[in-house]
Amino acid sequence: MSTGNIVLTIVISLACIVAGTVLVHLTWRAVGAWKIRRAGPRPLGPVRHVLWRDPGPVETLDLRLGPGGADFSPQPPFRFTEEHFGGSQACVSVRDARGRTWRVKWGNEVRSETFAVRLVWACGYYTEVTHFVANGTMAAATNLQRAGVCIDENGRFTDARFELDDPAVIKLFEEHGWAWNDNPFVGSRELQGLKILVMLTSNWDTKDRRDVARGSNVAIFEVPLPGGGREARYLVTDWGGSMGKWGGVFGREKWDAKGYAKQTPDFYKGGAFGYK
Repeated sequence: MSTGNIVLTIVISLACIVAGTVLVHLTWRAVGAWKIRRAGPRPLGPVRHVLWRDPGPVETLDLRLGPGGADFSPQPPFRFTEEHFGGSQACVSVRDARGRTWRVKWGNEVRSETFAVRLVWACGYYTEVTHFVANGTMAAATNLQRAGVCIDENGRFTDARFELDDPAVIKLFEEHGWAWNDNPFVGSRELQGLKILVMLTSNWDTKDRRDVARGSNVAIFEVPLPGGGREARYLVTDWGGSMGKWGGVFGREKWDAKGYAKQTPDFYKGGAFGYK
C-alpha cells in the first residue's frame, strides 16, 4: 500500500470515529430530551430554592465527620437489607443500630468522594451525608451478586462509602433534577463558586439533567425544616470522579495524588474572575 493510501485510510478512520462519537452524543441528548418531556414538571411543593448557605467560621467545622456530624454517622451493628444494580460499582443498603438506612458502595471512588464532600460542605454547599468506613460487618448479607466480591461469607467488608438515605427527604434525580445552564441560580456568585469547586477538586463527572440517558449526577432534595416548611436544595450528588487528573476519556483518574498535584498548578494562571 502506498503512503498516500495509508494516509487516506487513517483520515477516513478518524473521520468515522469522530462522526460516530458525535452521533452517540446526539442520540444521548435526544433520548434525554424525550425522557424530560415524558416526566413532566418537577413535583416540587411551595418551597424555597437554595444552593448555598453560610457555613460559619470554617475553623469550627468538624471536617473529619463532615455534614451531619457525630449524630449522623453510621453506627454498627449493620444489617443488610438489599442490593442495588444501577451504577458502575457494587452497592447495597444496610440499616444501622440507630435504625437509619445507608447506601454502601465500594470501588475507587469511595475515598475521593468522602474527601470532596467535606471540602464542598465546608465551603457552604449542600452535600449528602457521606462517611468512609475502613472495615465492618453486616448481618444477613446473603445471595449477593456484584457485592459478593466486597462482602465475605461472614459479612465482613473493608473500604466502603456509607451515604445516608433519609426517608424524610424527597429526592428528585435524573429527569426531575437540574442542569448547569437551567436552574434558579444561573449567573449568581454561588453557582460560579460551585463551578470553581468542581474544577478545584478535578471532578470530571458532572453530568446533569441533560444527560439523563446515561445518568445524571445532580439532584434536588426537598428537605423538611426544623421550624416547619420545606426547602429545595440543589446539589451535586456524585463527587467520586475527583482528586485526580481531568484528562481525556482514557487519561482521567480518581484519587490520584500524583496526577492531581501535577495538574493543579495550571488551575489558575492569573487575571480576574470578574467579581470583587
